[in-house]
Amino acid sequence: MLIVSYVLYLIITLLTVLGFWLKKHFSYFESRRIPCEKPNIFLGNLGGVQTTRSFQEIWMNYYKKFKDTGPFAGFYWFQRPGVFLLDMELIKNVLIKDFNNFTNRGFYTNKKDDPLTGILFLLEGHSWKFMRTKISPTFTSGKMKFMFPTVISVGQEFVKVFGEMLQQQAVIEVKELLARFTIDVIGNCGFGIDCCSLRDPKAEFLIMGRKSLVEFRYGRIGSAFNSAFPNLARKFHMKITPAYIEEFFMRTVRETVEYREKHNIRRNDFMDLLLDLKNNKLVKSENDDELRNLTFDELVAQIFLFFVAGFETSSTTMGFALYELAKHEEIQERVRKEISDVLDNYKQELTYEAIKDMTFLNQVILETLRLYTVIPVLNRQCLNDYVVPGHPNYVIKKDMLVYIPAGAIHRDPKYYPNPDVFNPDNFTPEKVKERESVHYLAFGDGPRNCVGMRFGQMQTRIGLALLLKNFRFSVCSETQIPLKYSKKHFLLATESGIYLKAERV
Repeated sequence: MLIVSYVLYLIITLLTVLGFWLKKHFSYFESRRIPCEKPNIFLGNLGGVQTTRSFQEIWMNYYKKFKDTGPFAGFYWFQRPGVFLLDMELIKNVLIKDFNNFTNRGFYTNKKDDPLTGILFLLEGHSWKFMRTKISPTFTSGKMKFMFPTVISVGQEFVKVFGEMLQQQAVIEVKELLARFTIDVIGNCGFGIDCCSLRDPKAEFLIMGRKSLVEFRYGRIGSAFNSAFPNLARKFHMKITPAYIEEFFMRTVRETVEYREKHNIRRNDFMDLLLDLKNNKLVKSENDDELRNLTFDELVAQIFLFFVAGFETSSTTMGFALYELAKHEEIQERVRKEISDVLDNYKQELTYEAIKDMTFLNQVILETLRLYTVIPVLNRQCLNDYVVPGHPNYVIKKDMLVYIPAGAIHRDPKYYPNPDVFNPDNFTPEKVKERESVHYLAFGDGPRNCVGMRFGQMQTRIGLALLLKNFRFSVCSETQIPLKYSKKHFLLATESGIYLKAERV
């Protein structure tokens, strides 16, 4: 009986201590008179995430609620406290001016146990700097020209498949078909493999690409634990990537590398550029005291990033663009006329230079990404205590996560008049010059902006140019207006497909 009493006393004591700790932990911002929505003990400020609210809705509502209350508001990512930036000058400091104190994104990465988390997007500190130095030269304009014919070849097959589908039905679900187009582009440029997604909607690459965005080794609970307690997760050797996805990509890249090296094959694609770094071009190590090549695991991780990031972001952007152009047929006709006029100047050949000359098409893409920001929030982590200039009471503590609500900024009427209206003229050269660079963050800003921006823009322009040259799009009874966003994805995505009526021009 005495033992039972001691056990009960111990449990009550532990619960009391835990209660006091939680109260102190979740009153961090309140005690400093910094605005913060009252957090949920389990979800922090992510209440309803993936069930009743999309990530887009969470970021947008938080921005609207605390805008103009100060340079930042408190925000709890599950149990982990962070700051939600609201002031443009502070955002500029974090991304550009004081970047050295915010170089990391703060996501969980464990490249030792989980090699596919060694992607550039997740890497930190010297590892990030090392890999960024290697990867950046592979995305120059010159390198894009080498890969341009491959994208065009896939694009022509895309138009052929689209036309065949149109013979069977007048209404096309474009979201899925665009994903199959970008999978085949990335498969060809990244792996040198024809994924056959356009012809086969059950192609393995397509299935693996989709699953890699939504499936995690330990499910949602494990993912939340990795995010909230990254150092502890690393000590437990926890992985993010499901075993079958890791095995598929490691095996596929290994077979591709072995075949190319054995037969001395070069295709001037992304794989070739990384193989040069693996075999020929010595580069400084993380400690800057010796030269070394890229390792095989590092090569696989960057191919994985190129594949996953490249197909989803571009296909989603094209889907939203076609949706808006179908609703605004006068803008669609304006784009089509530009495409026709430019092609006349290039004797009907879609060249790299012709694509660059389609300036209004580019404005349509930029406006689409403003209205539908695929990555709606940018993440950073503070390396050392940071006092916000001009606000001595606002301190971003060491290791705190920093959230920059790019999608919400893009819909702020302070920076974009009538922000919910699709208007490509928001991106005329004159309008762009009037705005600060941090007012448009579809590709990030500063030293850690999107390294694959040029490639993403290239394949998006090619895909849209070929479609709009050959087909006219309009809304129909099956078109969902307004679109509903998926509650499951961190990236912006529609809840269901995008159905549009199409006809040959």
